[in-house]
Amino acid sequence: MNKYQALCVILLLFATQLVQAQSKPEWNNVFSSINQEVLAHSQAYASLKEATETIGHRLTGSANGAKAEAYAYQLLKAAGFKNLRYQPFEVESWSRGNLSVAIGSDTNHLLPIKSVSLAHSPVQSNISNEVVDMGNGLEEDYLANPGKVKGKIALVYLGVVAGSKPGTGTLHRSEKAAIATKYGAIGFILINTADGGILLTGTASVTGKLIPIPAICISKEQGMKFREDLKAGKLFAHIKMNNFSGMIKSRNVVATIPGKTLPNEKIVVGGHLDSWDLATGAIDNGIGSFAVLDMARTFAALKLQPARTVEFVLFMGEEEGLLGSKAYVNAAIKDKSIAQLRYMLNYDMTNDPKGYSTTDEGSKALFQSIGAIAHSLDSNFTNQFSSGAGLHSDHQPFMLQGVPTGGAAGGKLPNNSGPCYHADCDVFSLVDKKGMENTVRFNAMLLYGIADTKEITAKHLSDIETKEFMLKSNLKTPLQIAGEWRWKD
Repeated sequence: MNKYQALCVILLLFATQLVQAQSKPEWNNVFSSINQEVLAHSQAYASLKEATETIGHRLTGSANGAKAEAYAYQLLKAAGFKNLRYQPFEVESWSRGNLSVAIGSDTNHLLPIKSVSLAHSPVQSNISNEVVDMGNGLEEDYLANPGKVKGKIALVYLGVVAGSKPGTGTLHRSEKAAIATKYGAIGFILINTADGGILLTGTASVTGKLIPIPAICISKEQGMKFREDLKAGKLFAHIKMNNFSGMIKSRNVVATIPGKTLPNEKIVVGGHLDSWDLATGAIDNGIGSFAVLDMARTFAALKLQPARTVEFVLFMGEEEGLLGSKAYVNAAIKDKSIAQLRYMLNYDMTNDPKGYSTTDEGSKALFQSIGAIAHSLDSNFTNQFSSGAGLHSDHQPFMLQGVPTGGAAGGKLPNNSGPCYHADCDVFSLVDKKGMENTVRFNAMLLYGIADTKEITAKHLSDIETKEFMLKSNLKTPLQIAGEWRWKD
């Protein structure tokens, strides 16, 4: 053995010892019990099936949304939770009304096209004008010709169009709508990326408030045809819509298990219960939220009580601007319990994970020590690890307050359901029972491990540390667009 090989062996042994040092001997038995309980008695798949059949969509502020809140509450009550509550909040919310869109090369002969309103479009709008192709809808597309879209209707691709320069990134649909508005567009037409005539909904607002211009989505096929037509001549569009916007009442559902020895340190595990109204939200976010509900059921069934307090939260209003998670975080700031939050685990469209993810690279040893036990129970769980940060789900308000966040890694959506994101094809037939069970059992293990470890090395970041982390994660620009960059340079 040469010196290099010897050094590799030493480093491997050190890494193994470091990972093992993060776990407790009793975790093997606890994780085995979790594994057996979920495989034998998981209710995630059956509960989601019943909810999609009896409730339908779960739009925040609607009658269906209230039914979903009550359904989740009753599931947790039936599981045996005594420390169970609604967390009510009142916010401005949006729901769609009527929409008609017509496009053509002759203003006197516009043809109706299939389309759907994007959330937070105006309550009333009736516009007509020329359509201009703004490509990817990024700032650079407008800077190339700053006056091109002023007073006109922007046509923008949801992703990155073929032929874009190497390394071109993309932005959230709401950020693209904000940029179009900034440069004077009077309307916004978003081209979906999914094949097959699928239409996508979702918010076009970075703030969760109404935007000043009508925003719609059209199919990829229709949109790409319009882009070709614009190479040969002009196109014109007429967009007429009415929608509802007003104050609504909604409720997060919260179930708590007090910590055995460190009750003032809290781990929050959550997923958004709400969905858009075009279908039943089975994938977004039925598979995530009902997995969280079954994690809670599993903890209750096994009477698990780790060292730290665990709080299971079913958030409402995620789809309309992270309304429920913002309400939760704002309440924690107000009562000063925000400092007690040591980790937030978020499950949004999570399926069949192969590992764990976190915003804190320093948590790798802990996460992999937990994953090593999970792998010993099922080798299909390959104990992948990833670290980094992103936006646009319920972890975001926590992360912006310096709370470490994490969840699953390495999974993939079942049954080619990706194109049905926010679409009318997001139905229960896409759900995979085994994938949901895997989310529950492996992430119940992660939750227990974090809540029970001797020491959580991940820091609750200070304000300046949070700013530095956002900069390092290249999130300043999208946060600025959203009006959530609170720091001065």
